[in-house]
Amino acid sequence: MTKEDIMAGALKTLREGGTILYPTDTVWGIGCDATNPVAVAKVFEIKKRPDSKSLVLLAANLDMVVKYIKQIPSIAIDLVEVNDSPMTIIYPGAIVGNPDSPTGDRNHLAFNAVAEDGTVGMRIPMMQFCKDLAYKLGRPVVSTSANISGEPTPKRFSEIPAEIKSAVDFVVPPSVDTDSTGKPSQIIKLGLDGEVEIIRK
Repeated sequence: MTKEDIMAGALKTLREGGTILYPTDTVWGIGCDATNPVAVAKVFEIKKRPDSKSLVLLAANLDMVVKYIKQIPSIAIDLVEVNDSPMTIIYPGAIVGNPDSPTGDRNHLAFNAVAEDGTVGMRIPMMQFCKDLAYKLGRPVVSTSANISGEPTPKRFSEIPAEIKSAVDFVVPPSVDTDSTGKPSQIIKLGLDGEVEIIRK
């Protein structure tokens, strides 16, 4: 497959509410449309993970982040602008869809993609493939490590369990894995009053 074919296949799957296995700027991830609660539920099912745990979402740019957060702490803009390594920011006040809407809507994050306290972790990836994926989809993409919950996080495609590979709807070929570092991102939690908490350096 060409890069264009791979992107088209991944986008088609996301738009149809499916799940993908893809390389990110940190580790290989399981992804779906972050505004579709049915798709998000599939991700939890694949990972055998409690749906009370929150997920990391990848956004194409800061404009996309702003669309899904009620109020962006001003320090977030500075952090994004100066950042030169993968950084996940946990934002307060996610804009969340109605739990009773089975497929959600594009202007709200899926209720099950957000933490119980209304916060959500979002990252603008360093990897161009991921940026393009979110940009062309027009909304954030779920990114959670490609492992069964509780088992080690695979750093490379060859380490991903066959069970995961067969459970997703579309697999991005490992040849696209040019920028993946195999290392987790920094995690920083922000509050509306300027609070900054470093969760992981």
